[in-house]
Amino acid sequence: MRITDNRYATEMTKFNLAIRMIGHEARTGTIRGCTGFSEDRIRKIYGTYFKNEAGNTVRRRRGKTPTQIAAFVTSSSSQSEATLLACLFLNCRLANISRDKGLAVALKLDGVTRGERLCDAYEAYRLLQPRSEICFERSWSLYKALVIDQELYFAECQHCQSVYVQDRFALDYNSCPFCELKTVG
Repeated sequence: MRITDNRYATEMTKFNLAIRMIGHEARTGTIRGCTGFSEDRIRKIYGTYFKNEAGNTVRRRRGKTPTQIAAFVTSSSSQSEATLLACLFLNCRLANISRDKGLAVALKLDGVTRGERLCDAYEAYRLLQPRSEICFERSWSLYKALVIDQELYFAECQHCQSVYVQDRFALDYNSCPFCELKTVG
């Protein structure tokens, strides 16, 4: 048996995704949801490839994924960062925008493909925003709030006609974070 055999390709893809997600400090439940690996297997992968490495800065986060959407819409800067990340979700083909209401619509993806594309979007985001406060788990939370729970949607600015992420259940002044920053400054 060779590891290059086609029958091992799926397992290797899942393993590589788990390594990638652990590197982003994803929680066990998030990794399990994308790869299908057991909690024990994920802990063993972390212990083997990260825990005892010299200069390891990867921490294992505990608990559930944060679900509060307020972190994405409380200020113009957090709203603009959330908008950037949400647009990267669209660019990485994690979702599409419905034409009528600005809601993000999930594409039919298996867990591994969704996980890989989420990693792609997050990595591109970190290149554009290296000092951002949005961690990988928060990006997963943003994706869920946009696509699954649809608590957030893409609104259109009345001033510049750009789209921005907005809370569906909050008062919206139809002004994107960039136009808000211009009026404040």
